Amino acid sequence: METRIKALREDRDLTQKQISQYLNISQVAYSYYEINKRSIPLEILSKLADFYNTSTDYLLFRTNEIKPYK
Repeated sequence: METRIKALREDRDLTQKQISQYLNISQVAYSYYEINKRSIPLEILSKLADFYNTSTDYLLFRTNEIKPYK
């Protein structure tokens, strides 16, 4: 199953390396999040939601509404 973080990254033509640098983690660690090999820590999940201007619920498939909560 494709993750939303991968879809959002690809939609913006960003590389895993660019996102991992933003998150201050290794590219390998980030790739594990994208392929569901490792759970995303809450701090990283929150940073990704902020970066993509969405909610953590969207990233976790709890909603299909991409816009963040007001």
